[in-house]
Amino acid sequence: MAPVPNTNDGSSRAPRLLHGISFVTPAALPDWSVGPRGSTETINAALKAAGYEALQTIEPHKAVAAGLIPTGMMRIFDDVAQMRERVRMFRDAGCDCTTVHLGTGLESDDEMTRLAEAMLEIAESERHPVYLETHRATMTQDIRRTLDLIERLPELRFNGDFAHWYIGHEFTYGDMEMKFAALAPVFERTRFLHLRISSNAFGQVTASDPAEARHTDYYRRMWTAACEGFLRSAGPGDYLAVHPELLPARAFYPKMVPGPDGEMREESDRWTEAHYLIDIAEHCFAAARANLAVAA
Repeated sequence: MAPVPNTNDGSSRAPRLLHGISFVTPAALPDWSVGPRGSTETINAALKAAGYEALQTIEPHKAVAAGLIPTGMMRIFDDVAQMRERVRMFRDAGCDCTTVHLGTGLESDDEMTRLAEAMLEIAESERHPVYLETHRATMTQDIRRTLDLIERLPELRFNGDFAHWYIGHEFTYGDMEMKFAALAPVFERTRFLHLRISSNAFGQVTASDPAEARHTDYYRRMWTAACEGFLRSAGPGDYLAVHPELLPARAFYPKMVPGPDGEMREESDRWTEAHYLIDIAEHCFAAARANLAVAA
């Protein structure tokens, strides 16, 4: 099978970073946030006005109505027919690609291979990029098994949601240089990025907080390596979409701290944090270009 293709806008533009956002990031913003609240249509219009180009959503028609590129997302446990149906639905709705949480993490190696092969075949036959997400509670939750899967199926391409590995493997406990080297096959195949920073203990921390600089610096390295992987194969019109995916309090990801009224609230404003993460991604993309230019 052919490798899953890069996302492409059909132009002759140089490979670039595309600024997207997950629909969960502006969901249920608290009253003190500077971000938009209200109907989906109101929020999507605000995303467009803020400069976002794409929206990962389960309602692609509403993204299109707002002038945003829709991106699909799906959760598939074991039903290959359902995966094909969802891919066709998102493709026909105008989505540029679809990311997938695949499996449960309890599969045998043979079962993982079967699901991944089906995903590759569907992506190729339906002419729609499908990126396998690195995510807890799926078959990619373990780094070693994911690397073994790549050895069997090097055509795979990934949505790098590295926060799951960072917390799930207690990433900074051990030899970080060894871990970065081991992850090279994943970085080389990353074609989509969920932007969220975790620590060894929290699923979502405030990237703009200087106290989290140690973790943020490690994510910069991972995202830069992923940008290099994309740029090595990218052609005219190709883009790497980055989507801040910052979950609300109801998902139990963000830290909760006492607010001015003494009530517990999210530590930071997801709306402004999303912009901060986009800025980091832009710096990573520029660093990746520079690194490849020096290597050439």
